[in-house]
Amino acid sequence: MELRIFTEPQQGATYDDLVTVAQEAERLGFGAFFRSDHYLGMGTEGLPGPSDAWITLAGLARETSTIRLGTMMTSATFRHPGPLAISVANVDQMSGGRVELGIGAGWFEQEHTKYGIPFPGTGERFDRFEEQLAIITGLWATEGGFSYDGTHYQVTDSPGLPKPTQAKPPVLIGGVGKKRTPALAATYADEFNLPFVDEGTTKDQFQRVRAACEAQDRDPATMRWSNALVLCVGADEAEVERRAAAIGRDKDELRENGIAGTPQEAVDKIGRYAALGAERLYLQVLDLSDLDHLRLVARDVMPHVA
Repeated sequence: MELRIFTEPQQGATYDDLVTVAQEAERLGFGAFFRSDHYLGMGTEGLPGPSDAWITLAGLARETSTIRLGTMMTSATFRHPGPLAISVANVDQMSGGRVELGIGAGWFEQEHTKYGIPFPGTGERFDRFEEQLAIITGLWATEGGFSYDGTHYQVTDSPGLPKPTQAKPPVLIGGVGKKRTPALAATYADEFNLPFVDEGTTKDQFQRVRAACEAQDRDPATMRWSNALVLCVGADEAEVERRAAAIGRDKDELRENGIAGTPQEAVDKIGRYAALGAERLYLQVLDLSDLDHLRLVARDVMPHVA
């Protein structure tokens, strides 16, 4: 199991906060530093205000050297597919080939209305999402002359430049939709991710995606499988309680729904997700000032699950 760090900067973080966490995660040996792509805090004022995911990652690309970088998840409603393909390729070049694109259809209506971003209905959002996936991956793969005639996006004879450093930055798709999500993942995803779901949901949705892969004659073994869960680990019960209080959560609820408790409890729960097929775990870190939290996990959890 590879452990990765996942942050939510819209809840309140500066770029310098993110640099500090990313550099410490790199030093400690975590596999990747991911950030959300949101423009509005949830249940908080989110001061000093949101930061743009791909501008942030461009900076981090130059301020780190080995850790992989990505989004969980970029909203397809935020950007046109051509400019997004260019941005991701640029950041991949800037990082020396360490970028991954997590992308979804978008869901948080309030951030759209507060920043003037159109928010169509669910069906249209998924239609646009599917077209974006086709265009972005097509632009990266083409040797020139890429065209696409969709309902929402049309591309004519594009040179498909710039090229990313990687042959193809890995594409992550996630979610619990029972039909369209598995089909899109089987067609376009290098990794399938399930955010904040229990073991039963993980088992069932992984199976749906495996079945969708097989229906398209794709070997499910070519897919990477992952979960994202909130992190709240402490060396003792008092430390667990303190960290839960710092993020406004109940420690017992976190034990049920996240990776929480003592290091051994974390190891045991990670092992159960691994038994379901998960190969990566994105640890959602909500208190970015608590670097000792990362150090504890790196010292007392990571060696037992890697």
